Amino acid sequence: MSPNAKGAVLALLAFGVFSTHDVVVKVLGGTYSPIQIVFFSVLLSFPLATIMLMRDAKPGTLVPVHPWWLALRTVAAVITGVSAFYAFSVLPLAQTYAILFASPLLITVLAIPVLGETVRLRRWLAVIVGLVGVLVVLRPGQTELSLGHLAALSAAVGGSVASIIVRKIGADERPAVMLLYPMVVNFVLMACALPFVYQPMPIEHLGLLGVIAVFAWTASRLVIAAYQSGEAAIIAPMQYSQIVWATLFGFFFFDETVDTATGAGAAIIIASGLYIVLRESRSGASENTPVLRTRSRSETATTPRVSLFMRIAGKTPPRKE
Repeated sequence: MSPNAKGAVLALLAFGVFSTHDVVVKVLGGTYSPIQIVFFSVLLSFPLATIMLMRDAKPGTLVPVHPWWLALRTVAAVITGVSAFYAFSVLPLAQTYAILFASPLLITVLAIPVLGETVRLRRWLAVIVGLVGVLVVLRPGQTELSLGHLAALSAAVGGSVASIIVRKIGADERPAVMLLYPMVVNFVLMACALPFVYQPMPIEHLGLLGVIAVFAWTASRLVIAAYQSGEAAIIAPMQYSQIVWATLFGFFFFDETVDTATGAGAAIIIASGLYIVLRESRSGASENTPVLRTRSRSETATTPRVSLFMRIAGKTPPRKE
C-alpha cells in the first residue's frame, strides 16, 4: 500500500470513529443538557490530555505569548463545543454535518484579515457557491429554522475562528498552552452552569461519557498517523466521509432520512470545500494554506486540534500549523 493510500485509509477510519463519537453524543443529548455532557467529557479527557502533555519537551511556562488572541480562541472553542453537542442532539446527523462542513469556507474568508492571505477569484467563487449550499440545507422561508440550526452555524463559525487563530499564533505559543486553556475554561464555565441543568446519571451513562472521550482521542491519534503517512491534500478531504457515516447511523439508530435539500446542499458544500483544498495544494495558489492545514474537523471540548498533538510529538514544524 502506498503512503497516500495508507494515509487515506487511516483518515477514513479516524472519521468513522469521530462519527461514532457523535452518535454517542446524540444519544446522551436526548436526556442531558449539552452543558452537562461537555463538563463530564472534559473532566474525563484530562487524564488523556495529561499523557499527551507529558511529551511536550518545549521549554517555557504556561503564560501565553499572545493573551488576547488566546482568549478569543478559547471563547471560540467553548462556543464550538457546546453548540456542536447541542446541534448533534436535536438535528439529524447528516444535516448537522452539512452545516459544519461550511468551516473551510469561513476559514478561507477569515484568512484574509487574520493571516493576510490573498484570495483570488476562483476561491471566492468556491466560497460563494459553498454558502449557497448552506442556504440550500437551511431552506430559509421554506422550513422553520430552529435553535439547533443556529447552534450548528455557531459551531461552524466558532471552529473556524479557533482554527485561524492557531494558524496566526501557532509558531509562538506552546502547544500545551493552546491545548490547556480551552479545556480548563470549558471545565470551569460548565461547572458554574452545571447546577442549573444537572440530572443524576446512572453508571452506564457515565461510561458512555468515558467512551466519548476515548473515541475523540483515538480518532485524533488516527488522524495524526494519517498525516504522517500521506500528503495533506489527500488526507484533508477524507473528513467529508462523515456524511456517509451520518447517513448510515442516522438511518439505523435514529430513523433519520436525508431529504433532497440536505443531500443537494451537502454536495454543493463538499464540492466547494474540495475545490478550495485542491487550489491551496497547488504551488503558489495560497501562501498560508489555511484550509489545507486545518488538519481535522472543528475543535470541541473532547476533540482538540490534531495539529497541536503533532507539534507536541515533534512531527510537524510550527509554520505548518
